Amino acid sequence: MPNTIKILFLTLAFGMLAGGCQNKSKEDPARSMDQRKNDLLIRVEKKYEDPKAHYQLGKLYQSDGLWQKAEFEFTAAMGYDPTHKEAEAALVKVLLDSGNRQRSDLMAQNFISKASYSPAPSLMLGRAFHKELLDDYALTCYQQALNLAPNSAGLNKQMGYYYLNKGDEIRAEEYLKRSFQLNPNQPEVAGELGRMGIVVAVPKKKESGLKIDKLIDKILKKEEKK
Repeated sequence: MPNTIKILFLTLAFGMLAGGCQNKSKEDPARSMDQRKNDLLIRVEKKYEDPKAHYQLGKLYQSDGLWQKAEFEFTAAMGYDPTHKEAEAALVKVLLDSGNRQRSDLMAQNFISKASYSPAPSLMLGRAFHKELLDDYALTCYQQALNLAPNSAGLNKQMGYYYLNKGDEIRAEEYLKRSFQLNPNQPEVAGELGRMGIVVAVPKKKESGLKIDKLIDKILKKEEKK
């Protein structure tokens, strides 16, 4: 009998522990969101010049439809980091969603113009616009980057993938073939072309000679880790 009682007690204890763990895993999303806001507000209070904290806080306000608060935080992020492309794109999106289309477009054109001095910032801004589902602006940035470095295998690949995601295989093929011609050491591009029915041969080793392509690879790999 005593052994039976011990077994029953242990069963109840394990059941309570399991239930507690299950409740933690089913944490209220709204409460979790509020906690994230509080944590970010504390970070901003401790170090107001933290652009990353302002941006993340702005994204939470954006998801809640609190347009003015989101705009304030994205503006603050850009104030402390003038190269913060994600904050720029998010601000354009917030202005658009809040109904201020004219200001949103003017802001976007200003950011695109500001990035026109080099392919890298143009690409980064394009990726940021794409993240905010602002594909027309993203395409403008990609094209701007490509115009600045037409012989970049990476930028031609970016254009190819853009059109591939849009379902435009004709344009996608054009840019991917150009990318592969510039740098045949791209198995992923060869794979995409192969799926389109274009057979290409991948050499054992051949690096792209453009410095911009090395920089582009760094940008894309950095974004993939986010």
